[in-house]
Formats: sequence, structure tokens, C-alpha cells
Amino acid sequence: MGFTCGLVGLPNAGKSTLFNSLSNAGARVESYPFCTIEANIGTVSVPDDRLDRLAELFPDKKKVPTHLEFIDIAGLVEHAAQGEGMGNQFLSEIRTVDAILHVIRCFEDENVAHVSGTVDPVRDISIIETELLLKDLDTMGRVSKRLQQEAKGKDRKAPARSSAWDALLDSVAQGMPLRSLPLDPILEPILRETSPLTAKPCLYVANLEDEGGSALWQDLQAWAMSHGSLVVPIRGRLEAEIGEVSTTHEERAGYLRQYGLEETGLDRLIRAGYDLLSLITFFTYEGPEVRAWTVPEGTAAPDAGGKIHTDFADRFILAEVMQLEDLVAAGSEKPLREAGKIRRAGHDYVVQDGDVIRFVCS
Repeated sequence: MGFTCGLVGLPNAGKSTLFNSLSNAGARVESYPFCTIEANIGTVSVPDDRLDRLAELFPDKKKVPTHLEFIDIAGLVEHAAQGEGMGNQFLSEIRTVDAILHVIRCFEDENVAHVSGTVDPVRDISIIETELLLKDLDTMGRVSKRLQQEAKGKDRKAPARSSAWDALLDSVAQGMPLRSLPLDPILEPILRETSPLTAKPCLYVANLEDEGGSALWQDLQAWAMSHGSLVVPIRGRLEAEIGEVSTTHEERAGYLRQYGLEETGLDRLIRAGYDLLSLITFFTYEGPEVRAWTVPEGTAAPDAGGKIHTDFADRFILAEVMQLEDLVAAGSEKPLREAGKIRRAGHDYVVQDGDVIRFVCS
């Protein structure tokens, strides 16, 4: 798997409710701040009807979907970058994730406290973004001093690295997250080492009472449009109810129909997170499993094989690539092979979303 999304936001934004709905992990949910003091971790299957159709061809094999990992990081507050509200611990946990899911409260409820006293989605976004920027300023400032010292040495590339880093530092000081800035390739090793928080892809998640168009939701939509950001609406309490009353796909579908819905908001969120990280899925059916695998876009065939087993990357000879629709239509591999519809691909082949692959290794 290896791809993680961290849920961040102010206390009582609905992160733990959302996390429970995603992973059924039973994280503690209360109506007061800081009920989550340790990060909760859970995994969620990525819904994919392509895997379902492929698995129907092999009823005796186990169907294994691909997964994303979600981390419920305790609520951040203003001045978290200076350690307020255990901020240093929480910010360090964000550093380990591949992407940030920023959960924003878009509902009024006098029984659920808000740390600022009132609900204001745009203000709440600003609080969290400011804390992430301040933490990056602190981290990047220390790195800047090191690079300036290295620039005085014999490494001819060191002055260029120092200059490029300081230019980024100036932009962050002006309130610009790193994800919005062009990043000089010369800085890639340093960025991997320091893992700045604002360089991570970010998806905004609106926690609503309903999707009927409250003023809070409309304000958030207007902000997102002006900033070119994607916001996924989630009805947190409804999603939690669906998880509690339905254990099968049929039960869930029936429950959704009562609300005039075709899919859960969580399904939309999972797909959006998958897209945010630029991930694709390929499929295999060797051995006892029909399985979906997650790799980044642009992955070459040997590296995709290495996802299954490290030996596959080292011993790769070729990949036999099939189109899912062709395989489903043919009913099995044999007629597809006889029709010449199996592609033999070498080391340079870039895996495409939806490929069905059989790896041939030495």
C-alpha cells in the first residue's frame, strides 16, 4: 500500500467521525476539544467495479482490493506551531503522510463546542494553513542556515541550492504554501529530507449536516472556487449511520436510496484522494488472488512488479498486458491469447490505469 492521508482540522471539525466512517476503527468521538490525543490509523478499500468484474471470472479466487491508509491526527489550534494544544506532536505526525485531508466544519450545533466560539469555515481554514506555514518557516529557516554554510565550501552546486531554498523561504514567509509554487529540481533531495507540510497535496473536506446549501457551505464553495481548490462535501453523521446499519453492499445501497443518493460521500472522498495523489490501479489474477494494486502514474512495468514482490523488479523479463474489457468479454485468458490480444511489454512500458498484467520473471 504505502500511501497515507492525514485528516487535519480544528478540534470538533468531525475528523474522528469521518475516520470512523472510513475505517470502522472505532476512534473515540466526543463533543469537546482534544478527545483525540494520539493519532488513529485505519485502512479503507478503494471501491472499483473493475475488480468486481474481473473477480467474477475467477470465483474460486479471493478478491483483494487496493487500499489507502488514513491517519486521524488530533485537532490543531491557533499557535500549534509554537506548541499550543500539543501542536508540536500533531504537526510532526502530519509530516509522515503523503497527502492532507483538511476537514472543515460547516454546521451549527450548540451541543458541539467550537474552539473559536463560532463556526466560520474560511477563518478555520486560515487558522490551520497559518500553523502549517509557521511550522514550515521554522523548519526551512534552520535548513537555510545549513545551506548557507555549505555554500561557502567546495561544492559548486551549493550556492545555487542555497539561493533557490531562500527564494522558497521568502515565498512561504509571504503566506504562499509550497504546493502552489514551482519547485527547482535541485531542491528535491532537501524537500524529501525535510518533508515540508505545505508541500503536501491537500484536499478539503466539508463536514455538513446536509447538502442542501447552507450559508456556511456556500461560503466555503466560494472560497474554494477563488483559490482553485477542490472541496468534497460529506454528511458526517449520515455516513456514520450508514456504517452502523449496513454490512453489505445491498444494505448500503438500500439505505442510500432512502436519501435519494447513489453513492456515499465517502466513496467520492476515496476517489478524490486517489486522484489527488495521482495514483493508478492495475490488476493481477495469478495464484490464489484476484487483486488490485496501487502505483503512481508513470510507473514502469518492472517497478509495478516490484510492488507485488521485490524479486519481480530485479528478475523482470516482460509483462503480458491485457485490457480488462477484452478479458471480461473473452471470459478467460486462453481465447484472448489465441486472438492475439495480449501485449508483450518490456522494461520501458509504463503501466496504464486498468491494465491486467501477468509478469514473466527469470
